[in-house]
Amino acid sequence: MSRHSILRVVAKFMIPFIILFGLYVQFHGDFGPGGGFQAGVIIAAGFVLYGLIFGIENARKVVPAWATRVLLAFGVLLYGGTGVASFFLGGNFLGYNVLANDPVAGQHLGILLVEAGVGITVAATMMTLFFVFAGQDHE
Repeated sequence: MSRHSILRVVAKFMIPFIILFGLYVQFHGDFGPGGGFQAGVIIAAGFVLYGLIFGIENARKVVPAWATRVLLAFGVLLYGGTGVASFFLGGNFLGYNVLANDPVAGQHLGILLVEAGVGITVAATMMTLFFVFAGQDHE
């Protein structure tokens, strides 16, 4: 792939914008269409493109196996932890209105945390699947 200099230059230009768009979808998701799942897939697509253009070994240097595993666990814990926190604060599981003094602010905070957990989990899952299929899911 080293002789495909146009692909490498275009990918270096596009990958930051792909990830930035994924972050936009993530943080705009509670105001309009989009959210954690879509953002996670978009962000993972940026890393998959990096792996396809620059090689799996280089992509694993950017995102090692331990990092994807930590992100997988953190995303699930963030999602579940938000539900447990609302439960222990006197509401229902994932009843966000108890997360803050103002119910509307609690709803906003809860949706933000849950969508962040979903986005992190989906991005890490998609990257892990890519590396497993590429045969590079090891330290």
